[in-house]
Amino acid sequence: MNKGISLAKGDWIYFLGSDDSLYATTTLSDMQKELTGYDVVYGNVTSPRFNGLYDGPFTKEKIYEKNICHQSIFFNRKVFKKIGSFNRKYSSHADWDHNLRWFLSRKIKKKYVDMVVSNYADGGFSSVNDEPFFYKIKYWKYSVLTKKEIPFKDKIKIAKSEFQKALSQKRRRDAAMIFFQTPYFLL
Repeated sequence: MNKGISLAKGDWIYFLGSDDSLYATTTLSDMQKELTGYDVVYGNVTSPRFNGLYDGPFTKEKIYEKNICHQSIFFNRKVFKKIGSFNRKYSSHADWDHNLRWFLSRKIKKKYVDMVVSNYADGGFSSVNDEPFFYKIKYWKYSVLTKKEIPFKDKIKIAKSEFQKALSQKRRRDAAMIFFQTPYFLL
């Protein structure tokens, strides 16, 4: 996906898996009408995996629990300059990591459109492979991204707990990241 971003020529980027398809022949023209003034516009997908439609508008709480299917998201290329590209450390959940960053960023203007964008075929790499490294650091990443809403004394508890958990699980790289991000997190 990162290579595609670097090679893209247009202002808008959309990712569709080889076994997925656009929902209708008018999907792109319908979505084009919704893009003006936004950095990210997303809709729904349909899939047998979800017994139909997935998954409506997201909130900051919902994005922690569930991921937005990348087959439903249109990105202005400026998004990748503002928040970065996909973290290749996560082989199957790089999209969720990226979605947390743009969705929770105050720099990104986002919009949900109540339309089906694509037919999502179950069985792709991310749907059949778990990502233990992502799940182990997800709460810390989410806390850093929502830090303005967390009381200071709770931030101290979170930083201490996440740091100790990383050390006890021998995740030295995560422990170092938490250690160096803690001053920023506490501000």
